[in-house]
Amino acid sequence: MALLNLEKTYKEEIRPKLIKQTKGKSNVHAVVRLEKAIVNVGVGKVASTRRASASSKKTEEELVEDIATMVQGMSGQKPKVVIARKSIAGFKLREGNVAGLTATVRGQRMYDLVGRLVHIALPRTRDFRGIPLTSVDKDGNITIGVRDMTIFPELANTISSFGCEITLVTSTKNREQAIALYRELGIPFVKENT
Repeated sequence: MALLNLEKTYKEEIRPKLIKQTKGKSNVHAVVRLEKAIVNVGVGKVASTRRASASSKKTEEELVEDIATMVQGMSGQKPKVVIARKSIAGFKLREGNVAGLTATVRGQRMYDLVGRLVHIALPRTRDFRGIPLTSVDKDGNITIGVRDMTIFPELANTISSFGCEITLVTSTKNREQAIALYRELGIPFVKENT
């Protein structure tokens, strides 16, 4: 089964619908579109699991490398390692330690990630009822928290399970236009009680 080409669908079907909805904006460049998708993974869990099992054979660097491989498999590009700039005792974080991984994807990779998220990963999530509309901020960006990255089929046979958050950034500052775009892209929102 070939996955739907979301970029082609946006250009041929979704963008003309959005042009009709936004009266007065006939220019295709003025219509709301996705600009980038950001995948963030915090690796604070690595340090705590390492301390809990002192007999662990993998070092912290190897575990971070495994997580980076998972993010690369999901996003299609190598993530950037984020280093802690200062120590925070409450989070058991020391200056110079790895705090997380982030990958910013644009273009075809972004549309592929969103397509796999909407059509494959979210339906595989246990007890999934939809994404609340409150996840869309006032600037039209949406952040989706994923508790277990193994819902993506390319990561299904990995041993460790980590959560991540995926932020979709749009070209508009209008929340209603962004929600209309997300609905057309197929992002499942929670059904409103009527």
